[in-house]
Amino acid sequence: MRKTALVPSSIGVAVLALGLTLAGCSSTPSASSPSADTMSSSSPTPSASPMDHMSKTGTFMGLNGKSVKGTVTVSGSELTLTGFSSDEGPDLHVYLTNGTDEAAVAAGKQIDPVAFDKDSQSFMLNGVDASMYKDVVIHCDKAKAVFGAAALS
Repeated sequence: MRKTALVPSSIGVAVLALGLTLAGCSSTPSASSPSADTMSSSSPTPSASPMDHMSKTGTFMGLNGKSVKGTVTVSGSELTLTGFSSDEGPDLHVYLTNGTDEAAVAAGKQIDPVAFDKDSQSFMLNGVDASMYKDVVIHCDKAKAVFGAAALS
């Protein structure tokens, strides 16, 4: 049985082929593509997602006889609560939703547990496209009750 060893030149050829392939994916303008001078500087790069450029805010109001106060800001991939307070609940969470009822919460995106008595709180959205949602809801999961909401604008 004959064993074949990799010859350094065959590895070099493979590396060279890979390098040439990857060079074809370069973002450097070529003669056939528009130059950087002709491209609009205000257009986002193809790798930018809508959530990277979005910044929306809203002011909380209590719902269902509960008190929720403060401001929410969704910017990039972070949701921030400032001046926040809420009635105490056993299992409060912050949600991104398209409405403020139980059906909207069920169809929305749960972000994280929220502290009812912590003035400033920040939450990473971890790949959630916040541009798909118009409301931020404070919800008691245990009681299945909306405590308050803020419309994003």
